[in-house]
Amino acid sequence: MPSHYYAAFAQWHRLSLLKDARTLGELRQLVRNAERPQEIEDLIHLIEADLGYELYQAISKTKLQLSTAERTTFHFKAGDLDISADVTRADFETWIAADIQRIGAAIDVALERADVTVQTVDSVFMTGGTSYVPAVRRLFEQRFGHKKLRYGDAFNSVASGLAAIAQDSVR
Repeated sequence: MPSHYYAAFAQWHRLSLLKDARTLGELRQLVRNAERPQEIEDLIHLIEADLGYELYQAISKTKLQLSTAERTTFHFKAGDLDISADVTRADFETWIAADIQRIGAAIDVALERADVTVQTVDSVFMTGGTSYVPAVRRLFEQRFGHKKLRYGDAFNSVASGLAAIAQDSVR
């Protein structure tokens, strides 16, 4: 399976970009030569039925469950497509390890560009769903210490901040 199909899963809206005749033809060709053709047929169904967002929601639910539990079951059902898999937090943290490293590097760049040291930071506001991921929290705790971390309404604070910026730009 070509790697660009896996990359399309990184952002749910990119799955709809696979819904062109060339890509679907390539996938159908892969079905004919695959060891496990049903899995590719399921991918084709996912693309043709525009189920990327629904899949993303199931993945988000699993990620959220792993923020408070060591293991959970990922489940996605749409028509005849029914996917279930046990997932552990350790598995998830292995999958996102490179992302955690990039977040750490971004912190370093931001501090350097702002000419600020970790010691002079008074507080760090954690927001967004990713702020619930234990590996992300550990990264920030290791860098800044848990006493400097502040948490808000993780799911609404981003939207509220964007709305405030939009309101300021209208004035």
